Amino acid sequence: MALVSINELPESILLEVFTHIPARQLLLHCRPVCSLWRDLIDLVTLWKRKCLQEGFITEDWDQPVADWKIFFFLCSLRRNLLRNPCAEEDMKSWQIDCNGGDEWKVESLPGDHGTDFPDSKVKKYFVTSYEMCLKSQLVDLKAEGYWEELLDTVRPEIVVKDWFAARADCGCTYHIRVQLASADYIVLASFEPPPVTVDQWNSAKWTEVSHTFSDYPPGVRHILFQHGGQDTQFWAGWYGPRVTNSSIVIGPKVTGDPARFPAQPEHTQGRERAARLPSSLHLH
Repeated sequence: MALVSINELPESILLEVFTHIPARQLLLHCRPVCSLWRDLIDLVTLWKRKCLQEGFITEDWDQPVADWKIFFFLCSLRRNLLRNPCAEEDMKSWQIDCNGGDEWKVESLPGDHGTDFPDSKVKKYFVTSYEMCLKSQLVDLKAEGYWEELLDTVRPEIVVKDWFAARADCGCTYHIRVQLASADYIVLASFEPPPVTVDQWNSAKWTEVSHTFSDYPPGVRHILFQHGGQDTQFWAGWYGPRVTNSSIVIGPKVTGDPARFPAQPEHTQGRERAARLPSSLHLH
């Protein structure tokens, strides 16, 4: 019986085979094999199928996508880059920059003179005191799986979110600062709105702060996230702003309804997925 080359299979069958091969293997080992495989692996159809297979899109997805290959990799890496955002591990992973008054503390929701958080899965928050309390995390994007070409050529959107609330019986001032920095920590873009002051005898409702970095300069390699504040009554104890559910998420631009985008995976799940991706790839 004569041997048959795999390239003699119909292209539709080859595409189906490629759909089940990990993306890293496709680009690093399969794409260089021959021009036929290169052309098939570069097809929009393949990467759209892989997005559907991974649950990045649904069957009725109708949002425009400029480059499905890049879309796939950004979705694969997409998760909250901040560790311990909801105080489930006490102060772990946070750098304490200012620890004034009675220092940072972790409390359970809703807390004294507080309200429930909009997301019932969030159970705890960090709370500040009567002198300035600030904490931060520095995210190393290359360590998180984002390679230079992806960051500098595509420059995907970087969405930063934070939540804060005051106690109903005490006023407070809330601060947030987010900076995009180069490999040698030169600040290339920043988000630092004026401090928010909440008056005493307020509703204690939780407020979301959100900012999207887009069209930022090339060279971004780190993200600094810092937040905190203090109370305005100078009461001993923990009467300053409460913060929780902070996030930094890098993902593809979605021009339609963002609510249709699949929910971001947990940080640990995202790290496992990122580990399966190449540390450096030429996407074109």
